[in-house]
Amino acid sequence: MHRNPEAGPSLDRSIGLYEATAMVVGTIIGASIFVQPSEVTGRVPTTLGIYGVWLACGLLTLFGALVCAEMASRFPQAGGVYVYLREALSPAVGFLWGWAMFWTMHSGIIAVVAVIFARYAGFFVPLGHAGAKATAVAAIVALSAINYAGVRQGSALQAAFTVGKVAAVVGIVVLGFAFGGAAHRVAAAAPLVAAPGRLTPGPFALAMVAGLFAFGGWHMVTYNAEETRDPGRTLPRALVLGTLTVTACYVALNAVYLYVLPLPVVSASSRVAADAADAVFGRGGGAAMSALVVFSTLGALSGIILAGPRVYFAMARDGLLFRWAGAIHPRFRTPHRAIALQALWASVLVVTGTYRALFTRVIYTEWIFFGLMAVGLVVLRRRSGPSAGFRIRAYPWIPLLFAASAFALVANQIASAPAGSVTGLGLVLLGLPVYHFWARRGYSSQPRAR
Repeated sequence: MHRNPEAGPSLDRSIGLYEATAMVVGTIIGASIFVQPSEVTGRVPTTLGIYGVWLACGLLTLFGALVCAEMASRFPQAGGVYVYLREALSPAVGFLWGWAMFWTMHSGIIAVVAVIFARYAGFFVPLGHAGAKATAVAAIVALSAINYAGVRQGSALQAAFTVGKVAAVVGIVVLGFAFGGAAHRVAAAAPLVAAPGRLTPGPFALAMVAGLFAFGGWHMVTYNAEETRDPGRTLPRALVLGTLTVTACYVALNAVYLYVLPLPVVSASSRVAADAADAVFGRGGGAAMSALVVFSTLGALSGIILAGPRVYFAMARDGLLFRWAGAIHPRFRTPHRAIALQALWASVLVVTGTYRALFTRVIYTEWIFFGLMAVGLVVLRRRSGPSAGFRIRAYPWIPLLFAASAFALVANQIASAPAGSVTGLGLVLLGLPVYHFWARRGYSSQPRAR
């Protein structure tokens, strides 16, 4: 549901398959895979379990990408998941996604990644607490300014970061296996498990939550559908290619970590890539890996900042946000006010530090929406048949399995941390009265043309 946009400048369609795939890969690969696979290893302390978690996370992400791909083929419009939930289920569900994105999920991710960037930048230039916050805010503002000036510049920057990150991953893998023989002999003599105990479904599911955090952002490329050339074909291909590339990178990196480090070290390390570099080349790995994390987080931040404002732009165009927030810059052809709003709120979260509590309580709720998106695809298929473009071949098993897995992960998270989880869900549901306020004012009165 939305009002037709007023005549005026349109978004610039300058994203092709290369840029879209780079956005998928570059947005997903941030800092997590370089610093904290211990979150996975500590819960499934066996080699088989570790590989099982990363492969399962990759497969589940691929299923989600396939669901997104068919939805993108049906609705090649700015807003991505927001549009899919709105069209398949209801405008209220779509609004809750956008509400949670702006106040907590997406802005919180921007704040988290910016702070990680600043902390690792502090390895080279001492910053202090206030300096780290200022650096994080400066990164948000600078990357927002680049995206403000044009999607062509923003997507080109994202592609450059992605090429650098993938090259770094390949370099780590090749050098680790080529020169890690001595370290491997030491690692091979260590225990084959990181801690006593059996691999059970509960810890495996919690390990998947940690692993899926490292896969986060796979859906964000769909937000830029109206700036993508031939989005009905380009977005599905980019989603699949990007997800497969990231899964290969993650499995290969974990293979190197396990090759050169004892399993207990991998389980306990908070900087596993640096520890692996130290094991192969001696001291100095910390500096190299800190530089890699700085580069990688900056690239991920660029993609996240590029994607989010398109959702707020779509909400404003639908009348579910102040109309002025959906304005397109007459020269740069970007949703410039939505970009500025996102930068402002993410910076507030950094400065106040409130992103920690908000983000950790709410981030799991995005999987509720992912599950609903998959259910929505089934509803759409029953309502109007398969898409004329991309279609999931193993239908309905892939969307149903994805939805069931998403809801199971959420249920496991709630059972493991009920107080924080219920609080986070409450924060999301606070958006319902806000939605009804907008609806009563008649902002969402005209159906979208299909």
